[in-house]
Amino acid sequence: MRAISGLWRWRRNPLCRGTDLAEAWVGLLALLLILVVGPVIGSVTGHAAQDTLQGAVREQHESRRLVTATVIRTLDRSPLDADPEAASGRDLRTRVTAGWTAPDGTTHRGTVMAGLQNPHRGDHFGMWTDLHGRTAARPLDSATATTHAVLAGMGAALLTAGLIEGGRRLAVWRMVRRRYARWDRAWDRAGPDWGRTGAGS
Repeated sequence: MRAISGLWRWRRNPLCRGTDLAEAWVGLLALLLILVVGPVIGSVTGHAAQDTLQGAVREQHESRRLVTATVIRTLDRSPLDADPEAASGRDLRTRVTAGWTAPDGTTHRGTVMAGLQNPHRGDHFGMWTDLHGRTAARPLDSATATTHAVLAGMGAALLTAGLIEGGRRLAVWRMVRRRYARWDRAWDRAGPDWGRTGAGS
């Protein structure tokens, strides 16, 4: 926005200094870079993240299976036993001792989280395991992977814009410091006689 508000510096004006014009050019260049480079970097990052995450989705779906487990015994419920992957994050799950058959045919037994409100012995519920029957997290779904990729792309674009704006501010800061230094030198040359009666100034 500073580049747009600084367009007046290109008008013919006897009071316009070279540094004013340089600041305006730096601002315009930063604006163009933000509008062109930021989206390109965001798009490249988003596509790379999408490819990586969709590969992880395929790998997880190939290496994990949803099996049916049977409740053997109910354990004490903890107030922290919430399903982190549920839509609300507040769906309580119950710890139970359960038995299940792995995709490779072996039987397993252990303490797991069951998505049942009031589990009883013999109740069935679904749980994710790897191909050898070890418990595993729910595999990432394609829509969630796409959302993460979009967020990664947006984050990269915003980071790029921030870096460009930071570079613009640094360049303008250096220009202003040089301008003040020149003013100080000019003031030092004119200063000793400034305002003295009969000094010829």
